[in-house]
Amino acid sequence: MDTTEKTNSKILPNPKTLNADSTDSQLIELVNAGHTNAFNSLVLRYRDRVFSVVYNMTSNREDANDVTQDVFVKAFHNIHRFQQKSTFFTWLYRIAVNTAISFIKKNRNRQFFSLENFEEEGISGKLAEILSSRKHSRRELLLQELQEKLNEALQKLSVKHRTTVVLFEIEGLSHKDIGEILNCSEGTVRSRLHYAKNELQNYMKEYIRL
Repeated sequence: MDTTEKTNSKILPNPKTLNADSTDSQLIELVNAGHTNAFNSLVLRYRDRVFSVVYNMTSNREDANDVTQDVFVKAFHNIHRFQQKSTFFTWLYRIAVNTAISFIKKNRNRQFFSLENFEEEGISGKLAEILSSRKHSRRELLLQELQEKLNEALQKLSVKHRTTVVLFEIEGLSHKDIGEILNCSEGTVRSRLHYAKNELQNYMKEYIRL
């Protein structure tokens, strides 16, 4: 073993010692060094969060599963390009969002949002009372009506505005994180949110308070 090999063996973590506490950087180093099984640990660590954002954008579990799989395939094949200028999760989230957006653009006639993700306190007056009661006779019909209205409203938004709403309102990401993911400034994120909320509120003013 030459000097370079000795140095690398000291820098790289031992794959056999990896556990739940291993850092993203350690796992990425191993993947880039040829220990591809280390990528499985990254998949397990972030699969649920990636699925969440994709599902909230597509509103279909089967589609979300397919897109999530595509996301990790892309991440695996491009992990050597990750420069660690941001967190791995932000980098992965960007891939997830872009993959989901591409899917949406190819399926524009589909519905891409789920009412179940909206907080009930955002629902106005009598509707909130009905929705909060699991046994109310009108609940299921009202949910269906609200779902249809919400999908209609969201379809009127551009993909960039819809994505911003999902990342902020549903995923709970900060303006800074959203800006990094969408490659725009925090000011742009705030502007998109303001515009999107106004548009949704105007369209659904009889139903919700945003």
